[in-house]
Amino acid sequence: MTDEHQQGPPEPEGSGEHPFQFTDKRKVNASGDEAQPVEPAPADETAEPEAAEPSAQDARDPLAGLDFEPSGEAAEASEVLKAKAEAAEHLDALQRERASFTNYRNRALRDQEAARDRGVQDVLAALLPVLDDVERAKQHGELSGPMAAIAEKLDQSLQKFGVERFGKVGEEFDPTLHEALMHSTDADATAATVNLVVEPGYKIGDKVVRAARVGVVGPE
Repeated sequence: MTDEHQQGPPEPEGSGEHPFQFTDKRKVNASGDEAQPVEPAPADETAEPEAAEPSAQDARDPLAGLDFEPSGEAAEASEVLKAKAEAAEHLDALQRERASFTNYRNRALRDQEAARDRGVQDVLAALLPVLDDVERAKQHGELSGPMAAIAEKLDQSLQKFGVERFGKVGEEFDPTLHEALMHSTDADATAATVNLVVEPGYKIGDKVVRAARVGVVGPE
């Protein structure tokens, strides 16, 4: 025999310090049959990964989970929105103040006008006895010369304050304007009319300061 047959079959590579080992991973079921190796279930590529539960801070602040700060155009847009919101608040406050001032001004003007009317009424009420004497003197023709001129100026001054004298013979009797001191009948009368003016009436605008005191004649 040659040296080739004496040496025997060649050893496989790597048979030095670490000899080749083979492991059978197949499993045998309870019936003794050989079971096929268990293949891992393929991952569903279409399934979406489960979202992590938001923390309490993230639930309060929707921007808490962001890991960046707005910059550039985003920061500028945020500042613009903030400025617009502040401008809207200031405009609303200004409009409220303006409406309040307008109401105050209108109320002050009404109060001022009412105070003026009350002042004129008080002055007129104080002058009524003097005006009645002047009117009686006119009826009897006792005003002449300087006194007639003074009486005319007094009437003009009262007219500037809206004072109006009323009550004349022949007027139809109006219980809202006239106070009947005397009443008589006439077969030819068709309505109650003023036939005598004892004291004329005075009013300021629609406000009657004193009703005219008159005598009335009416149908039987």
